[in-house]
Amino acid sequence: MGRVIALRPVPGASERTTLSELLAKRRIRLVHAAEDEGPATPAPVANRRPLGQILLERGALAPGDLIKALALRNREDVRLGDILLTHGWVREADLMAALAAQWNAAVVDLIAERPDPRLIDALGPELCLREAMVPWRRIGGVTLIATARPEAFASLRPYLPEELGPYRMVLAPERDVHSALLAGRQTALIRRAETKVDPEESCRNRNEARASRLTFGIIALSISGLVLAPHLVFALLMGWALITLIATSGLKFTAWIVEARAQRLADRNPKALPQGPAAPIRLPIVSIMVPLFRETDIAERLVARLGRLNYPRELLDILLVVEEDDATTRATLGAARLPRWMRTVTVPRGPIKTKPRALNYALNFCRGAIVGIYDAEDQPDPEQLHVVTRRFAEAPPEVACLQGILDYYNPRTNWLSRCFTVEYAAWFRAMLPGIARMGLVVPLGGTTLFFRRETIEELGGWDAHNVTEDADLGIRLARHGYRTELIPTVTHEEANCRALPWVKQRSRWIKGYAMTWAVHMRDPVRLWRELGPKRFIGLQILIFGSLSQYLLAPVMWSFWLVMLGLPHPIDALLTPMMHHAVLFLFISTELVNIAVGAWAVRGKQHRHLMKWVPTLHVYFPLGALAGWKAIYEVVTRPFYWDKTMHGVFDTLQHVVPGAQGSDLVPAIAAATAAAQVPAPRTALAPLID
Repeated sequence: MGRVIALRPVPGASERTTLSELLAKRRIRLVHAAEDEGPATPAPVANRRPLGQILLERGALAPGDLIKALALRNREDVRLGDILLTHGWVREADLMAALAAQWNAAVVDLIAERPDPRLIDALGPELCLREAMVPWRRIGGVTLIATARPEAFASLRPYLPEELGPYRMVLAPERDVHSALLAGRQTALIRRAETKVDPEESCRNRNEARASRLTFGIIALSISGLVLAPHLVFALLMGWALITLIATSGLKFTAWIVEARAQRLADRNPKALPQGPAAPIRLPIVSIMVPLFRETDIAERLVARLGRLNYPRELLDILLVVEEDDATTRATLGAARLPRWMRTVTVPRGPIKTKPRALNYALNFCRGAIVGIYDAEDQPDPEQLHVVTRRFAEAPPEVACLQGILDYYNPRTNWLSRCFTVEYAAWFRAMLPGIARMGLVVPLGGTTLFFRRETIEELGGWDAHNVTEDADLGIRLARHGYRTELIPTVTHEEANCRALPWVKQRSRWIKGYAMTWAVHMRDPVRLWRELGPKRFIGLQILIFGSLSQYLLAPVMWSFWLVMLGLPHPIDALLTPMMHHAVLFLFISTELVNIAVGAWAVRGKQHRHLMKWVPTLHVYFPLGALAGWKAIYEVVTRPFYWDKTMHGVFDTLQHVVPGAQGSDLVPAIAAATAAAQVPAPRTALAPLID
């Protein structure tokens, strides 16, 4: 049986200056409620002294630092201890000793004396991680619960099994709680991460053999048809290609018109927009997950880029998610000095290795009420998290996801990067916002996504077997009655500037779109009922129509034979009027693409790309190669994650503008230090007489 060591206040503490006396001398009135350890603190315990006073009496905290911490605590939804630890104003050992004295509880060593795994199973490891607690021992008929959040212990009662009661609280640091849980129940957590999504909405039970037979059957039937009845089969393929071209171009044009009109009205009459509160009442903790894989030199850039976020550090919880067998990235992170607000989560080995599986696992370790995702090479706007938290505070509960705008910081690298930047501008600045305004399903991007944590947990997180988990999650959000909004904040990332990696990356996206469409179309009637007719049809155009365009592009290219005066397989079936109609359709769709692209890059930062917009006609055929590669992998390697390498065209100028290569260390240090935003003077207003 383990030995429990209780920590008591040091002798002579009553003879020292108390916190109230100290603040009175400085003519500052303390609002005692601001000093409570949590935003939902239970009823005060008799004779329980404020945590700050205990730390002062023990000489573990400077009075000035306490004043700043209380000012921050008064406007932020965070524990006082987390503020003190994040800013380095107190040592963790001193904080735990003070908490033990405050709550008259014991501090236990979970590393030296591991918890009883049977008790963990009784409560569930996911609940334990979410609440930063673990059942430690059962002694004399009493179950001891080790927690890092003593103020929330009373709220745990409804989740604790009655048969294991009564319960008593002991204390342990949060990282020790995590370590103890992982030591015994890591396998259970990773298996749960692989199967969290409802089987009816997941592709994990996909019948690969059946899918392969079906795909090969369709291909064989098409080839046989082209041999036996070439004119008829080619006409059918051409007809479907033209129908989907009309549908996808029409959706693109409509979304652009809707978004352009909305922006024009906003520019003319800004006061007509809905006005919300200036800021959330209390800033929440925001957890950001950054999945990493085979990154050799990303750590320093990550600290520099994310260090530019001016969100309070005590409210910032960044998790670097790395696979257990990724020795390259783990060695890189192990050699780096990460700030306290940035930590590493190692994902155990398993039968599959996908980004959504890693996200599901890491979600257990997030501390925030808002959960976001960045990619390894992302450089978000410094104000981005303030925009996110404000919008979530203003938005109704059904707005469960906010999608930011993605852009590239290296559009001038080559022609491919220019076209990629134009394509992204059209997608994130015209197409997606218009789709959202029309009330259609928004297929999410893979980064700069922010969710209400309670919603993402309700839906079971991400489908661990889907390689475009973002688009799949956007559909599942819509099916369950939630909405996604686009927010006007930009994240810059590295454009994929080489042809072969571009094809590999795009093929992964197309493969995921195909798998996502197949999963949600298992029961079309149910999908129609859950989405409604408008969103159902919009989803078919957006996903199945786009897939058809990628795969049937060679069929449409064949019409160049007609324009060149060469014979065409279905010449005999087309009248001159039909020839002219098809030509008019091709010209119209190209004009739509040019118009939308030009409108999307009309801003000062992208205006230099205007002359490159017409060259997208040569850029898009790369997608056909990616489409056929994707179909091949749907059959042969459905869960294979074709890694996109980062940092190929990355330079320090993209990390810290104006810095040179020799300035790497001071530039990173400056960016990180600048991000340690102190409390403004107005934050002290509630404490000043």
